[in-house]
Parts: sequence; structure tokens; C-alpha cells
Amino acid sequence: MCFCYTGMKAIYKDIVNKVAKGEKLLAVLLDPDKTPVTRIPAFIEKVNQSIAQYIFVGGSVVAKHITEKIVIEIQKHTHKPVVLFPGNVTQITPKADALLFLSLLSGDNPEYLIKQHVKAIPQLIKSPLEVIPTGYILIESGKETSVQKVTQTQPIPRINIEETIHTAKAGEFLGMKLIYLEAGSGAVQTVSERTISEVKQRLNIPLIVGGGIRNKKQLEKIYAAGADIVVIGTAFEEDFTFFDKLKVK
Repeated sequence: MCFCYTGMKAIYKDIVNKVAKGEKLLAVLLDPDKTPVTRIPAFIEKVNQSIAQYIFVGGSVVAKHITEKIVIEIQKHTHKPVVLFPGNVTQITPKADALLFLSLLSGDNPEYLIKQHVKAIPQLIKSPLEVIPTGYILIESGKETSVQKVTQTQPIPRINIEETIHTAKAGEFLGMKLIYLEAGSGAVQTVSERTISEVKQRLNIPLIVGGGIRNKKQLEKIYAAGADIVVIGTAFEEDFTFFDKLKVK
């Protein structure tokens, strides 16, 4: 049996190198269940013209086999790295460039802390995917998100910044290579600037922030607070003109 998995490669190193230089990175999140294949060419054309460096693909609930079709279509229209952001093991495809191996650190459901990961191993040990261990932390955002519904876990309260800090640092000590603070798709409130700043000050690994970001002003504030990578999904899905505000100069 050939074990093809070779660990972290170009994409993670690229992130670390850019963060070390003080660069702020942007990832566009595309939910396969919300984006028909026929819409991909126009969507990716906008992504190519924007400042986004990465395309994340995934969602809390995605029908089986759709993710691979979406990834294949995306790669026909761009050279930007396509990174899987899977809600479960059925969203894994070797056609992508990398995988955020998400462990839901803020929840108490073992299915999303480790069990989905174990189920994924038969695919990953034969896959060329770059696997990036990522600590995933859900923060209260003013509404029940799809992540909460699917994982049946509660987010960390917005006011409990200390718990968020400790959870993020525990993830780093456990060997995570990225920490992802998530308000959730369609969040009413973004992760607070204070939370981002406090967490970033205590981490020695890159920090990703996503959820509820709907305009350039919010994006700039989150960068200023300390986020290394910002993930935007719903705003682009609902308003293609948002891309025009983030075009490469």
C-alpha cells in the first residue's frame, strides 16, 4: 500500500512566510450547496480580480459528491490555491490543493473533535492533499448558526474572552498549525476586535477570523485587531459588487 500523504507543504509555508512579513491575507469561502456549478465561472472571475489569495470550499451541510464537482470547476478558472473547509468527512476530495483539518475545540461533541478525523484517515493516507491541523473555535454571534445546529454544540460567549484565549492556546499546545475564530455563516455580529487582539497577542501561530464580515470597513478593523487571514463567504454570495471594493490595485 502506498502512503501518499506527505504532511504540510507549500500552502502552509506560504501562509507562515507572508504572515511573518506582516501581510494580511484574504480567503473567499464558497459553500457548494449555495453555489451552482453554472455560477462558478463568473464567481471565480471576480475572485481572480480581487485581493483574495485563497479559495476555501465547504459548508456545515453539503450533499455528497458536490464538493468534488465544485472544486474541479473552480480549478478550470483559477490558479489560486483551493483549500477544503469541510463540515464532515464526505466533503473531502483529493482534487483540492489542501485541507483544513478542523477540530472543533470550543464544543464538547467528540464527533467533531476527533471522530470525523479518524473516519477521514483512509482517504487522507492515499491523498496528495496538504493537511493543515486547524483549531476551530466557535464564538457567539447573536444567532444560532448552522455550525451549532449540525455539531449540536454551544459557542463560547462573546463576553468570555479569557475562555477563548485559553482554548486557542490549548489548540496551539496540542499542535494545531492555525487557529480559526468563527462567528458562523450569516452571523449577526463578527468576532469582537478585543477578542481577536487578545487571542493574537498570545499565539505563535497564524490566526484566521471569519463570520459576519459584510463590508470593507469591517474587514479593515478585523485586520487591524490582529487577524492574519480573514474569511468572507456570505457577503460575496449575496453581493457580487463587494468584489469590486477588493480589487487588486
